[in-house]
Amino acid sequence: MGRLDLRRLQRLVASFERLRLGVVGDAMLDEYLWGEVERVSPEAPVPVVHVRRESVALGGAANVVRNAVAMGARCVLCAAAGLDSGGDRLVDLLKDLGVDASGVVRVEGRPTTRKTRVEARSQQMVRFDRETEEPLPRAAVRELLRAIDGMLPRVDGVVLEDYGKGVLTPGLLRAAMRRFREAGLPVAVDPKHDLAPFRGATLVKPNLREVEQLTGMRVRAPGDLARAAAKLRKRLAGAALVVTRGADGMTIFEGDDDAGVDVPIARSEVFDVQGAGDTAIAALALVTLAGGTLHEAAVIANAAAAVVVAKVGTATASPGEIVGVLPEALAAARRGGEGA
Repeated sequence: MGRLDLRRLQRLVASFERLRLGVVGDAMLDEYLWGEVERVSPEAPVPVVHVRRESVALGGAANVVRNAVAMGARCVLCAAAGLDSGGDRLVDLLKDLGVDASGVVRVEGRPTTRKTRVEARSQQMVRFDRETEEPLPRAAVRELLRAIDGMLPRVDGVVLEDYGKGVLTPGLLRAAMRRFREAGLPVAVDPKHDLAPFRGATLVKPNLREVEQLTGMRVRAPGDLARAAAKLRKRLAGAALVVTRGADGMTIFEGDDDAGVDVPIARSEVFDVQGAGDTAIAALALVTLAGGTLHEAAVIANAAAAVVVAKVGTATASPGEIVGVLPEALAAARRGGEGA
């Protein structure tokens, strides 16, 4: 690993504005009911939330787009949504960001994924989901592949965001990965289930729980993680691997490095972890597209994630906010024993 330099990290963040990122995957809406709790219901032992306001934000793959745009990049989204009010709202929110929504395939009879959270006293009281995990019908897959074909000449790289909601079917992924390979586009993946269709990706970013699910191995010590990572990278034909570890930061595996490199985070107040993974994959993809190393990408992604978890609800990080916390993120990475 090379020496980390603050000015170079700042320049990498500034260069996001010249990048064009394609995002393919499970788009959704994050809805919020914000209120106050002052009493317990007489009908059941549950709190009564007096709703004061409501809000809605882009979630899932659409939140990756939202984050990348907030960081300064231009984006194209290829996804699916229902022919319902949720789908209309998703498209409208994308247009509000200045994102071309023509790649969002509308599917009759399929609900737009909506996750509704009730928030009170600065904490989530309950969440209810409206969604399906049924694979996209073949006609919709064909339409989505046509949208991907139209996206290829307009982007510098691609993020595949899999939330397991049926959009990234094995058949679609095989066809899409072939197209990306032929177009020479680097591909970053945020996986959920099977890794086989992602073979050939440039970068894969699971969290610890997903590493355990994907390998069937329990990760309790650094050696466990290294063995699990080796197993995953063998399936992925050697793709670089970034494992996000929550409050412990990230561990990166690339090249012939089997032990991995830990990239710790600066300790900061955490209000909400919703969408932090979307922020991380957006930052990792943009830094590597800008010519940064994976180590530099992890430091910047840690900084971006630190910004969003300090906010309530699904949030984003601007270039100015990222640069503002870069010194702390860099110091934490150096304390981890790397780049000093």
